[in-house]
Order: sequence, then C-alpha cells, then structure tokens
Amino acid sequence: MQTNDESISTLREAVKLSPDNVPLRIHLANLLQKLSLYEDAERELIITLALEPNNSTVKLALAETFYQLGKYSQSLVIVEDLLKLSSPPAKAFVLHARILLNDGQVQKAVKQYKTAVNLDNTVADSTLSERLGIDKDTNNAQVIDGKMRISNTNNSADEPLLDGQYEIERSKITFTDVGGMESVKEQIRLKIIYPITKPDIFKAYGKKMGGGILMYGPPGCGKTHIARALAGEINAGFIPVGINEVLDMWIGNSERNLHDLFETARHNIPCVLFFDEVDALAGSRREASQLATRPLINQFLMELDGINSSNEGVLILAATNSPWFLDPAFRRPGRFDRIIFVPPPDQKAREEILRLVLSGKPSENIDFSFLGRKTDNFSGADLKEAIERTIESKIQEAMSTGLPKPVLTKDIEQTLRQMKPTTSEWFSTARNYALYANDGGTYDELRKYLRV
Repeated sequence: MQTNDESISTLREAVKLSPDNVPLRIHLANLLQKLSLYEDAERELIITLALEPNNSTVKLALAETFYQLGKYSQSLVIVEDLLKLSSPPAKAFVLHARILLNDGQVQKAVKQYKTAVNLDNTVADSTLSERLGIDKDTNNAQVIDGKMRISNTNNSADEPLLDGQYEIERSKITFTDVGGMESVKEQIRLKIIYPITKPDIFKAYGKKMGGGILMYGPPGCGKTHIARALAGEINAGFIPVGINEVLDMWIGNSERNLHDLFETARHNIPCVLFFDEVDALAGSRREASQLATRPLINQFLMELDGINSSNEGVLILAATNSPWFLDPAFRRPGRFDRIIFVPPPDQKAREEILRLVLSGKPSENIDFSFLGRKTDNFSGADLKEAIERTIESKIQEAMSTGLPKPVLTKDIEQTLRQMKPTTSEWFSTARNYALYANDGGTYDELRKYLRV
C-alpha cells in the first residue's frame, strides 16, 4: 500500500507540473479506480473531460466510476452518448447491461451483454453472465432471425427445445417500486394476483387463474412499468412483446411468431405475456388498410381464447395509447375483458415517483411537496426526463468547475420551467372519444377523470 501511496503522490505532483497532460491524468485516474478511490477518480476524470470533452476513453472511465459510486443516472447519460458513436467500445455495452440489469430490464441487458462479447470476447464477465442467467438458464441460447431463443427451463436436459421459444425475464421490481396508481394496482390484484395468492376462494366460485387486462392512457404513465412490477409481485415469468417480435414480411410467419410467444408462456406458467402498443397488432378489421393483417388479428383472437391450448396460468396484459383503434372483438369476455384507464400520476404519486427517480443520486433538501404541485399533468416519463435533464446540467456544471454539487430543489424547478406535460395532446384526442364514442361504457373511467 505504501508503494501505491507513493505512486499516487508522484502522479499528483506530475499533474501539478503538467496540468493539461491528459494521458497523465488518465493514468492517475486509472490507478485511483484500481484502489477503489472512486470519489478521487471522479474528480480527476471530470477535470480531464473538461480538457478533452470528446475523449471516449475518459467518458467511459467516468461512466464506470459513476456506476461504482451508485450514480446510475449519471453513468447512463454518458453510456448512452458512447453508444451513439459509429464504433462504440465493447465495455460501454457491458456497462449498459449492468445498468439495465439494476433497473430490472433483464432482456435488454442480455442483448447488450451479448453485443459486447461479440465485439470483443475479452470483456466477458462470468459474474455478470451468471447474474443475467446466461450461464444458468441460457446455455442452449440461440439467436434465430434476430430473436433470442432459449430452452424451456421446465424441460429436462434430454427434452428437445420447443420451436420458437423466447427469452423470459425475471422482474426484480414489485408494486412497491410503482409510485401511486393504487386504483390500477387493486384492479390488477383482483383480476390476476388474488387468484394466485388465494386460489381456494376463486376455485370455490369456479374462477380460473388467467385472463386479459388492457391498460390505456397517455404515453409515459407507467403501463409497461406496472406490467413488469406485476410479474415481480407474483414471481412470474415476464415476456415483453413488441411489434418487431411478431410482424414478419413473409405470409404466415407473423401468425406463427404470435403462436410461439403464447406457447412459450404456456410452458412456463405462471407467466405474464405483455403486449405493448397492442393496437399495432390488433387494429380494427374494418379498416381497409388492415386487410393484410386480418389473419394475424384472427390468430391473436384464437390464442386469447385458448382454442387449441389452455391459457390457465398465462396472465395477459396489453397497453395502448389508442384504445379506439383496437378491434372491438378483443374486448369481449374472456379476452381483454378488464379495461383499465391509467391516468397521469396525482400529486402524491408524483412526489413518490420523484423520490424513486432521485434515489441513489446526489441531492440535498429536496422539497417534494413543492415539486409535486408544480408538475400537474406530468407523466412518470416526464418526471424522469426532468430529473435526467437536471442531472445533465449538474454534470455540465461540474465539468466546468471541477467540483460536483448535489441537486437542489431550485435546479429541478429551473428545469421544469422549460418543460410542458406531454399528456396534453393525448387528452385533447381522448376527450372526443370519451364524449362521442362511449356507447359501451369503455371510457367511463376516462370521463370521470375528465369530469365530463
């Protein structure tokens, strides 16, 4: 240790004599990192980055240091900037995988980690690989047609892979990580959670576990987040389904992809199958532009009905910003028979979301009540964006001064002055449907919220 202390002292003296020597400062920062002196390394790297703002090596080192200090938001800002480069460093993908894993986004984390190893196999990390479940659960993983396929974790070693299986996430977040939304949570508990936690009561009434819930509302209000939290709440598998997972240019392939997704969920119950932007897959068949997708919509309806296979234990959630474009057949009993309006968070929820977003970040004496009043109609995504912008401005300030400072209430307030809630445009459109297209009572919750 004495040798290390002497090395640091020598390097510091050299930096004083040559303060603009970037390689020398990088060498000092690397040594500080190796000795776990991350706060010292952070200060050194911020000064170095001020000297060379476009130095990707310094950026990556600072991002890694932020991560070690638990400053995940600051680390993510830099990593996302590095990933936009024409040739991103492999280590940036590894760090991105770590950040995504901490946020419970396992599938995306696996994808980024595999990208890193494909770029440079020397960055492989056995500990991270194990945390991602690659060594344990995906030894037989394959990438087919751009999609990751894995073996069924319930199969024995001698059983063949089911064709077309998709990766299953294990969410690390629960309802406690979702700010507010108590009414939405309770409706989901009644429809999905209680049949699992209190099966005897539901069996007494002949009620089976399963079914579908459609969540709708303005973008960025937590529909995807609550679906992932539901999976964590009941320790179920989670399969997020995007348009790219299903749609295929070849006739019949889209229907097969959809069937494969349902089959994967059926073989790994309990499993939450979550369709984001479901209106893109289940748009109205009355529209002429939808003629080519009618077979896919019909296949979707068949899978929901479980005509050839039981859906018991498959918990189907879907989210949309445009429920009025959804084919009415999807709202029949047994399909998406529970339709839930997910509004922007109320003041109490906004305060809680801000607390969650700021958790682990350097802040001081934040007046959450004041900020909650200042953010009426802000979505959860808007609030997160406000904090991200504030963090970015503080990083920029620290790069200029060389002295990192905590986030204050006035910093966030200043950011909010430059923002408007993104929900306003959605409500302008939704109001017309709530007023003039609510014959079946679909938008009763929305009407109540709008007080019309």
